[in-house]
Amino acid sequence: MTDSALLVMDVQHATVARVPDPDYVPRVARAIAAARDAGIPVLHVVIGFRAGHPDIHPANSLFAALPTGAFTADDANAAIHPDVVPLPGESVVTKKRVSAFAGSDLELLLRSGRIEHLVLAGIATSGVVLSTVRQAADLDYRLTVLSDGCADADPEVHRVLLDKVFPRQAEISTIDDWAKSLA
Repeated sequence: MTDSALLVMDVQHATVARVPDPDYVPRVARAIAAARDAGIPVLHVVIGFRAGHPDIHPANSLFAALPTGAFTADDANAAIHPDVVPLPGESVVTKKRVSAFAGSDLELLLRSGRIEHLVLAGIATSGVVLSTVRQAADLDYRLTVLSDGCADADPEVHRVLLDKVFPRQAEISTIDDWAKSLA
């Protein structure tokens, strides 16, 4: 039994469309395959709202600006990218804000599975990854951030977070180095 889990966060059609690197999704797929081969649970975290967005407060500048129907069950762009689709039995966690923990049952799943170490990949580095690192550290999880498993629209922000901010609370690794450590 492992105490680690791989969180694949916001790798949905709408977010992947904003990543200019065509190798991003294949790299994340390699991380998922390595986790599965090592018996590490893979949890897929997605942003999702109810139809009509009653769960978005008008003062929330990020989400209140979403078009009607965005990131709802009827929105095809909210689907997980097909190259990283969950296998039967893998949990999909729907969050309501930026952090993977916000408005979701993620912590319940992690505590129930006796998970103490989170390995993070996702879009965007300055969004879900940053917010999840901060909250997970405050919740006393050990953390690894997969540097090439994260993507951000601003390369400089991505670099600063990985080089200066995240190392204070997380180990930083590439997908290939992390996968090798599992063997």
